[in-house]
Amino acid sequence: MKPKIQIELVDKKGSCNCHRGHKIGDIWDFDTQRGEICPMAMHVLFPYIDILRYGGTLPRMTDNSICVCCPDADVINIFKITKVE
Repeated sequence: MKPKIQIELVDKKGSCNCHRGHKIGDIWDFDTQRGEICPMAMHVLFPYIDILRYGGTLPRMTDNSICVCCPDADVINIFKITKVE
């Protein structure tokens, strides 16, 4: 059985608001809500999620989590991906 993955928007570095309306504090369950996440962000998040779901680990992981930023340089949302044990 694949582990549950939680995605949380934890920070923002860019000067513009997210065009999808995502805000700091938003949380998604990958299995049931992934369609609600910005496709550009999901494009970046998915390889990390795939590694975690199939037993891999990532550099700089702490507490089963890693942070990844969206690719929009004007927004730069920071997402925390957590493998829930």
